[in-house]
Amino acid sequence: MPNLSTPVLAAGRLSRMTQPRLAGTRRHGGARRWTNGLGSLRPWRADDVAAVREAFGDADIQRWHVLRIDDDAEALAWVAQWARRWSAEEAASWAIVGDDDRALGQIGLRGIDLPEAKAHLSYWVLASARGRGLAGRAVKVLTEWSFGTLGLHRLSLDHSVHNEQSCRVATKAGYPLEGVLRGSMLHADGWHDAHVHGRLAGD
Repeated sequence: MPNLSTPVLAAGRLSRMTQPRLAGTRRHGGARRWTNGLGSLRPWRADDVAAVREAFGDADIQRWHVLRIDDDAEALAWVAQWARRWSAEEAASWAIVGDDDRALGQIGLRGIDLPEAKAHLSYWVLASARGRGLAGRAVKVLTEWSFGTLGLHRLSLDHSVHNEQSCRVATKAGYPLEGVLRGSMLHADGWHDAHVHGRLAGD
């Protein structure tokens, strides 16, 4: 059955790429780096297990991301999934790292739809690294790559209406609030309404 719209991006657009390390936008000594000791976005590695366990042992991350990781094996499985999901062109994830290359957070693309050139953003930051503008800078870097290199048309970001910090991050990173989805997110304490933020490549 023929589709009446032409796919914007062909299958293989993502999987043929090697997942890149994405640098910040300011130059320090010839290298593109972030300020405040923040470095770049890089693919996850097996030696990030401790950071993953710290993240999913944090009550705030558990609350908004509805996931708990109890041991190193589960953390390794979480890390390993991203190479597979990149190859399947369904999702991508980067560790947000400091100048010492230690993982401080996560940012990624979920629900990648190449024919319609769209995806959803997801992010979290370790409790020890919050308050430095890390998530917002990471959103800007991944947005630039997603529109400029991958060729997406639309990126969206949604979160519980009770997650005020995520709302501030999205708005400051150039993702205006577009509306509310009623009862669209199931959390441990029940259904939450969600704020939807969005941005187009031409914005």
